[in-house]
Amino acid sequence: MKPENTEQWTPVPPVVTPGARDAAPPSDAIVLFDGKGLDQWVSAKDGSPAKWNVAGGLLTVEKKAGNIETRRRFRNYQLHLEWRVPKGVTGAGQGRGNSGVFLASTGPGDAGYELQILDSYKNATYVNGQAGALYKQHPPLANAMRPPGEWQTYDVVWTAPVFAADGALTSPARVTAFQNGVLIQNDAVLSGETLYIGKPFYRPFKDAPIKLQAHGDPSAPISFRNIWVRELASP
Repeated sequence: MKPENTEQWTPVPPVVTPGARDAAPPSDAIVLFDGKGLDQWVSAKDGSPAKWNVAGGLLTVEKKAGNIETRRRFRNYQLHLEWRVPKGVTGAGQGRGNSGVFLASTGPGDAGYELQILDSYKNATYVNGQAGALYKQHPPLANAMRPPGEWQTYDVVWTAPVFAADGALTSPARVTAFQNGVLIQNDAVLSGETLYIGKPFYRPFKDAPIKLQAHGDPSAPISFRNIWVRELASP
């Protein structure tokens, strides 16, 4: 198969202008990044200390260091993170500020369940690969992007899939997500892991780290701030 076989270009989600920002961690949150260090993160490749750049209270992708993921493993949770595409970003389509947050990292590379991060402000690409998409499965309900150089906010509720003792799927993964206060995924049901090529499928797992993707143009890397998670009971 070719990547184009699973690209969807229409219908294009409507543009919704988001309102004002900000969300401080609630009292029961596990703070994953507060601007001071990467003690909560490791290299997704080998578990060594994460080597992305921390400066000025921001966490910035270091593409050569590869993906990073949380030391802790999670099951069901509420996640908050803020991300920014550099103001001077260039390129088009998937080559414009590309990253992603994997709501469950189930293996090396890009294995897992990805909520796409991309500069989708006046930037056309396949809609199930634009910002806010559950990659190659669910386009966002709206394009809620602010322009490059401004901060974007994701608030996500992740319900992990459930497997029987023999590995059979008994309940699929579900995602509800807001971007900049705008609903972009409404209890979306995933058909399996989010694959670049081919059809999604499930592999049994229980708890998993949250992963940030080292993707895109290293001359215009994505930055993050204010990342926290709240563990939730099983539904």
